[in-house]
Amino acid sequence: MRVISMAAGLVLLAAACGGEKKADDQAAAAPASAPAQTPAPAAATAATGATHDVTMNFDGKKGWFDPATLTIKANDVVRFHNKTGGPHNVSFWPDSIPSGAATALDAGLKDKMGPLQSAMVVDPDGVIEVGFASAPAGAYKFYCLPHLTYGMRGTITVQ
Repeated sequence: MRVISMAAGLVLLAAACGGEKKADDQAAAAPASAPAQTPAPAAATAATGATHDVTMNFDGKKGWFDPATLTIKANDVVRFHNKTGGPHNVSFWPDSIPSGAATALDAGLKDKMGPLQSAMVVDPDGVIEVGFASAPAGAYKFYCLPHLTYGMRGTITVQ
């Protein structure tokens, strides 16, 4: 009885997998005359200033950004590079950024896992890009969530 049940389950699984394949084949056979989708226009708030590089490091005992303090201008971009000890991310404390900055900062995070938090970067030399388009002047305190207890934090000052 168990053998029959397992065989029936495998047949259903194979049919389900075959159904997905057929849908893929049908999608590939779609007529070439279908209108192409146009990409969404670039955001009007894209950062257009200078690019600054910061490395993210962890040696098993201490985490650090290099440089940990940085002064930039509004509309600049900061690129955080995973050099050692990832995964890393860049998170901003909501109560440690200028008033009204959260919207501009969230818009400047390319990949996010939450408000004011970038996605994790696992790959060596992976990059997290943060644009400061229309960012108000002031101090932006940030940290790496996985390595916060190891002291991995910094400050970006927007002039």
